[in-house]
Parts: sequence; structure tokens; C-alpha cells
Amino acid sequence: MGFDAMTLYRLAHGLKQRGVPLLPAVLRKAIYYLHSSYIPEDAELGEGTQLGYGGIGVVIHKAAKVGRHVLISQQVTIGGRSGLEGAPVIGDYVRIGAGAKVLGNIQVGDFAVIGANAVVVKDVPAGAVVAGVPAKVIRQDPDPLTTYQREMGLLPARTPPKLTQVPRPSAQASAR
Repeated sequence: MGFDAMTLYRLAHGLKQRGVPLLPAVLRKAIYYLHSSYIPEDAELGEGTQLGYGGIGVVIHKAAKVGRHVLISQQVTIGGRSGLEGAPVIGDYVRIGAGAKVLGNIQVGDFAVIGANAVVVKDVPAGAVVAGVPAKVIRQDPDPLTTYQREMGLLPARTPPKLTQVPRPSAQASAR
């Protein structure tokens, strides 16, 4: 267990939920000085969420909601837009490329992929791949779970083969 930004965030978030007054702010400052990141203890980051390269340069809005098993690469900003209320809501199993910006009160669907240096200012459907400035859908996957498993090197769930009964010859038939 290293002292990457996610470990320090989880510690600060747990302490904040328990009502510890000063230590979460100290840990937030430690994240800032060690990793050049701003990850407030108020942000909701789901279980299994990972930060690439220890979270170098990651900025997350305090009202942002990040789902489970999301991969956030380095130099990513998940934040608001000036003049607009709200922060992004990111679904489960989303992958966000290096340098991407996800801005405003938008929703990113489950299994979406955001390309490197993309600027996302509109909702992203589930299973979509977006890239560019501003980000546009370049591919929509009809079966995002299978694609995710294949690209992440996970084996799909195997179902046991169905065994069928082979009819046995009756005793009378074998006596003939």
C-alpha cells in the first residue's frame, strides 16, 4: 500500500465521515503537495476507482460523483463550468484518458471511454467512445460489457456446457 492520491483520499474521506475535524484537510493538502492534485474529501469516488500514475495532476470537483471501477488517468479534470450549476456524474467502469476534461452538469454512461485530451461538455451515452475538442461520439458499442472484458483482459463468465442424456439401449435390445 503506497501513499498515492487515492489512498490518501480514502483515508481523508473516511475520517470526514467519522466527524474528525482537522485531519481530512491536512490529508487534502498532502495530496496537493505530493501529487499536484486536488481531490476533496467531499467528492464521491466509488469503490475500485483508480488514478493513473498515482493521481498526478488530477482535479475533481467537490460535488462530482464517480462510479465504481473507474480508471482516471493523469492530468484529468472533472469539474464544473462557470455560470452553470452542478458537476459531472460518471457511471461505472468508465475509462478516462490522460489530459481529458469532463466539465459541467453532465452524465457519463457506464462503460464509456473518454479519449486522451478530450473536452467533454455534453452527456456521453453508455458504451460510447468519445474524443476530440469538443468531444464527439466516434463509436457506440452495442455490447459494452463484452468489449470491456476483452479490452481489459478479463475472461467472460463461462457457462457450464449442457449435458444431454444419451439414451441407453434397453436390456431386451442388447439380448437380441
